[in-house]
Amino acid sequence: MHLVLLNRYCMQILGRSDRVDLPGLGLSNIHAKIDTGAFTSSLHCSRAEVVDDHLEFVLLDDEHPEFTGLKFVFKEYTEREIKNSFGVAEKRYVINTTVKIFDEEIMAEFSLSDRDALRFPILLGRKILRDRFLIDVTKKNLSYRSNKVYKNKKTSR
Repeated sequence: MHLVLLNRYCMQILGRSDRVDLPGLGLSNIHAKIDTGAFTSSLHCSRAEVVDDHLEFVLLDDEHPEFTGLKFVFKEYTEREIKNSFGVAEKRYVINTTVKIFDEEIMAEFSLSDRDALRFPILLGRKILRDRFLIDVTKKNLSYRSNKVYKNKKTSR
């Protein structure tokens, strides 16, 4: 694991993509794109609607290996305009949930969007990255590999 001290912050190095867990949603080892151009993080959501003042949604889609078809219900959510990758504002639902990177659980804000045509079902934006991680675009899966090594050492004892 590589740590860098920068402006009083001890930051870990993250590559251009990784695998992360969403413990609050029961998902693990999901591919995530690290995107310093995006402010807000985003989750691939195939269906979302408000029913009786609660947000109901299904994450991923039936072609994704981690797809469960499980419907999530959030009482607390917001709806706001977020710019897509083309700079066009879209109305999206936004939830708060935990994401696990380098064995650290971080409470984060995620917008729900249809990322079906995109390679990564999760996009991690600047809001979660700032003051926590430095990005090395020549690397991939640093958190995933670190957790794998840690788990293997723990098991072999």
